[in-house]
Amino acid sequence: MSASPSSGAQAAREVIAGRLRDLRVEAELTGHELAVRCGWSPAKSSRIEHARTPPSDADIRAWCAACGAADQATDLVAANRHADQMYVHWKKLHRHGMRRAQEEVVPLYERTRLFRVYCSNVVPGMLQTEAYASALLSTIAAFQDTPDDSSEAAASRVARSHVVHEGDHRFALLLEETVLRYRIGSADTMAGQLGYLLAVMALPNVSIGIIPFTAQRRVWPLEAFYLFDDHRASVELLTAAVTVSAPSEIAVYAKAFAGLSKIAVYGTAARARISEAINSLG
Repeated sequence: MSASPSSGAQAAREVIAGRLRDLRVEAELTGHELAVRCGWSPAKSSRIEHARTPPSDADIRAWCAACGAADQATDLVAANRHADQMYVHWKKLHRHGMRRAQEEVVPLYERTRLFRVYCSNVVPGMLQTEAYASALLSTIAAFQDTPDDSSEAAASRVARSHVVHEGDHRFALLLEETVLRYRIGSADTMAGQLGYLLAVMALPNVSIGIIPFTAQRRVWPLEAFYLFDDHRASVELLTAAVTVSAPSEIAVYAKAFAGLSKIAVYGTAARARISEAINSLG
């Protein structure tokens, strides 16, 4: 099988191959000895170890077992399954416009029971008003030089947010105070968005924490990330969307979220921060 055309996916495969090679070396096995234990040819071991052939789930489990590291298999299998999806350039994702990207995640949103979201730059998508989303998405399309269907994409983004009001879903959301101050769209757009945050805070299934400018940092400001139950994390970079599925890596994001939660303010204090931001719009 040829390598993925995505350099990010290939880089992910090389990381997996490197981890498998390390396991073999730590077990003090030669490539030939490992192949014998796994019941395949030495050439196959070499292709896997040099990231020329992506291993199957069974290959990874056999490799780990042969190296006496069966406990490593779960993480490696999860990372291997999502190598192609774990790093997708925004320009590729948005090559036909952004509406489709909003709709593709609807099944994920509908099956997720606990959303943990941290945003340091913009209001989380599921809490965006249509005007705010349209202003943001049009800016993104212009920056990425991709088709601008921001109006349709914004409507789809708001539609997928029905999970906030329907079904058995809980939301724990953390926003840096800067999010309340960054001007996305007009003053009216920002006022409407911030007003909507105040309204959503009243919902029993929604917790919104604001991390003040002045908070003593336990965790430094990070890139935005979304945790979907304990099964998946989505991380938003400038150039790409990264999907994390390895349990040990998801645990790191959960640890970061827990640390950030401790420096946030909630309830009356959070509402006061949002109200101050509204009043500053003039």
